[in-house]
Amino acid sequence: MTSEMEHDAVAFELDNDPLRPKVVTPPPPKPESALKSFLSGGVGGICVVLVGHPLDLIKVRMQTATAATAAASQSVVTMFTNTFRTEGVRGLYRGVSAPLTAVTPLFAVSFWGYDMGQRIVRYTMKRPATDHLSLSDKTIAGGISALPCTVLMAPSERIKVLLQTNPGKYNGMVDCAKAVYQQGGIKSVFKGTLLTLYRDVPGSMAWFGTYEAVKIGMMQAQGIQDMSKLSPLSVLTAGGFAGMACWVVSIPADVLKSRFQGAPEGTYKNVADVYTTLMRQEGPAALFTGIRPALIRAFPANAACFFGMEVARKSLAFLD
Repeated sequence: MTSEMEHDAVAFELDNDPLRPKVVTPPPPKPESALKSFLSGGVGGICVVLVGHPLDLIKVRMQTATAATAAASQSVVTMFTNTFRTEGVRGLYRGVSAPLTAVTPLFAVSFWGYDMGQRIVRYTMKRPATDHLSLSDKTIAGGISALPCTVLMAPSERIKVLLQTNPGKYNGMVDCAKAVYQQGGIKSVFKGTLLTLYRDVPGSMAWFGTYEAVKIGMMQAQGIQDMSKLSPLSVLTAGGFAGMACWVVSIPADVLKSRFQGAPEGTYKNVADVYTTLMRQEGPAALFTGIRPALIRAFPANAACFFGMEVARKSLAFLD
């Protein structure tokens, strides 16, 4: 009994010694509200479109231009300048209605899917509720998030590509959607769904995985244990690098998707035909067409996305 009392006394003295370094452990994770993830994701999506759409338009026009057209040889700056001069600010935001209309539910579903993906990983990997998920666990959850998103993303991307590559042909998003449906039915509306999935599963893994990895690095550099204490600049930086990583991984599939979705009916037999035609006519380098505007756009657009999402998530903390 005496030895136990002496041990407790020593332990008490050590715990209260002002010179003894305190060991700070991160707080156990709390399950977040799925509704909060959904709503905050929608806010982030609006931010990404408003910031990044002009360069997305340039990317798509570069990707869908063939080697025989003048646009194929234009630089990002030249195409941006020419578009602004001939079509104005409105031209730079041509086709924005489709992603902006779909973006709130799309990014809402993406971040909701990421939250659900983490729960699925925790359940299948038998991770205790009190344990933090590893970076690889969160990367897998990011890939899972792309699955429900594709249902919304594919038709939105189809309409956006047609609006961006056919200026003046359609009187807005609704007119374009009606024309596509009348021409080929629901199958035409969802044309390119498989390529969208090929693009978004690895892209989402890189997107969420890089975001979490950079935040971990920022925490270590700043000597903090709680991610919620990261500065706005850290969040913007992590979001920007996440966007760039996503596009480096997904640009080849995105090129194929843009070609397939923007081509007149009957141009390609199937997804494989898009690839073989591209390789035969333009070579492997064509798979990375549009990567410059994609990367230029990626940093500010995704920095805005994650920052908007984090601000909204903190504002909606009462939903937890």
